[in-house]
Order: sequence, then C-alpha cells, then structure tokens
Amino acid sequence: MMGRAVRHYIHKSIRSLCLLLCMLHATMHTGSAQSLGVASDASDSQTAPVIVIGFVGGFVNHGDMVHSVVQVAAHLRRDFPAGVHVEAFENRRREDAHAEIIRLLDLDHDGSLSEEEKKKARIILYGHSWGASETVTLARQLDRENIPVLLTIQVDSVEKPGENDRVIPANVAEAVNFYQPNGFLRGEPTIRAADPARTRIIGNYRFEYSANPIRCDQYPWWTRLVMKSHIEIECDPKVWTQVEAMIRERIVSQKDAQK
Repeated sequence: MMGRAVRHYIHKSIRSLCLLLCMLHATMHTGSAQSLGVASDASDSQTAPVIVIGFVGGFVNHGDMVHSVVQVAAHLRRDFPAGVHVEAFENRRREDAHAEIIRLLDLDHDGSLSEEEKKKARIILYGHSWGASETVTLARQLDRENIPVLLTIQVDSVEKPGENDRVIPANVAEAVNFYQPNGFLRGEPTIRAADPARTRIIGNYRFEYSANPIRCDQYPWWTRLVMKSHIEIECDPKVWTQVEAMIRERIVSQKDAQK
C-alpha cells in the first residue's frame, strides 16, 4: 500500500510539473500570438449560424498559431466566411464561450432563448488536453439548458479538476475521442454516452508514437521532453486532418439542409 501511495504522489507531482511547463510555454508564445477574428455569422435573421467552438489546452493563448486547435479555427474561418461562426477560446474561458453561444442563438435579441431558438442550434465543440475536458463540460452545461450539440471532438483529453470528460451528455448527437496512452499527460482512452439511444460514439481512436515519433520543433525542448507524446498528438497532422474533416462535413451538411 505504501508503495502504491508513493507512486501516486510521484505521478501527481510530475503531472503538476508538466502543467507548469505548459504555462511557461504559453507565456513564451503569448507575445507572438496573432489576434484572430471570428467568421462572419451573417445569415438569415431566422437562422442562427453553425457555431464551432474550439478550446486550447493547458495555459495556451487562444491566438497562438503554433497549436492545432487555433489552426483548425483559422482554416474554417477562411473557407466558411458566412453562415458559420468559428472561435477558439482558452479552456479557462468556458463561460465566455457559453455566453457567445447564447448570443448567437438569441435570434430575436430579447435576452433569453425560446424553445424554438434552442431547437435551431447547430453547435460543434472540439479541444485538446484540458480543452477537450472543457468541451464535454460545455456540452453538459448546454444539456442542462436543453440546447442540442451536433458533435464533440476530444483530442488527448486530460480531465480538469471537478469535471468528467468520459461521459458524453445526451444532448450530443455524435462524439469522437482521439488519444495516446503514454507519458504522465495522456488522454482519456474511452468515452461513452450517457444515453446511447441519443448519442453515437463514433470511436475511441488510439495513436502510438513510440515507433513513429512526430517532430514538433516549434515547441520548447523541455515540453517535448516531459510531455513528448501529449505534444506529438497535438501536432500530428493525421489527427487534425481528421478533426477538421469531421467538422467540415457537419458544416456542409447543415448548410445544405438550409437550401
């Protein structure tokens, strides 16, 4: 028992060190972060835009183009200039993201959402690390308000204190999880639906980098050393090409449905 307690303490200490290194990395990059706008949400006054919200991990700045969450958001803004609202947030700014969603859904601008406005919601949430945990937490918050979510995407989800990144709430139509199993910062391997009749789990996709490492030269050497696999999945183009393709598919299908 004592050996297990010691291992648990060491594991928690190293995880704390890893998160501290994330904060230092973010601080170094904040000065070079670009100020990113959001896609135009101009659309029919009776139709809310498709809303895409991404959450960055750790202490990363929402405009830091080194990170794949931010890159995906920039690509979507470029290619969907109207009828789609895309925005990246720090994972600590969930309430800001929630407020923005409510603003976009409030078509009559009366300060509250009617049941009809809620039904028209078309929301996609995605994130990496703590940002992936925040993705599920925001979906759960929307569930309590009877607001549907089209899709949640988690990449190497690291559960934040007090949150639950494993169980997908019933307001989510589809959910997918990408993870890697190595290191002290490793993703949640299995997500499940709170109500399988209402939520389709697309899959829990494992990525292994021991034999085929990914170069992440834009990251400081210490993050690549201490959080090696956690960083590799964040900059793995195979993962993020799939993430972006899934989001694009839902955007296009929703826009086609309006025609």
